[in-house]
Amino acid sequence: MVFFLHIHNYFEEKIEMRKLFAKGTLSPTFSNYENYSGGKTSLKDFNGKFVYIDVWATWCGPCKAEIPSLKKVEKDYHGKNIAFVSMSIDDDRSHGGSWEKANEDWKKMVSEKELGGIQIFAPKGWQSEFVKNYRINGIPRFILVDPEGNIVSASAPRPSSEELIKLFDEEN
Repeated sequence: MVFFLHIHNYFEEKIEMRKLFAKGTLSPTFSNYENYSGGKTSLKDFNGKFVYIDVWATWCGPCKAEIPSLKKVEKDYHGKNIAFVSMSIDDDRSHGGSWEKANEDWKKMVSEKELGGIQIFAPKGWQSEFVKNYRINGIPRFILVDPEGNIVSASAPRPSSEELIKLFDEEN
């Protein structure tokens, strides 16, 4: 019986998520997140462009596995009406209890892996407003937002998926 309750709750949650984050609904936002260049970045900075958001962390194996594919997609769509934003949700819990260490590790990986796009660091990691508002509980997570700030896909395909190119071509 407990098994069926878990399945029921799982499907209820999936249905609720599809309603909350349906295509065309206003996307949750982020404001003034530290970027790798030393400034601050907000979702509204990209008004008028599609925004492909990669939510990741330095310790996440599947996240790192997507890096080569993400670099290729960024190169293939360079100069198009799309911004690539990679949001690190590294936090103190995964870095010896130190936010400073989490931030240093993020900067080190961005540099060493020569990550492109716009690299940002979410304050409070998993507890940042953007992550909580999108109910992100696993990474990597990819999100596509349209030029007006509306959700295209709250669970967009990964860069390694041919479905991503189909989605981009469909929307452009």
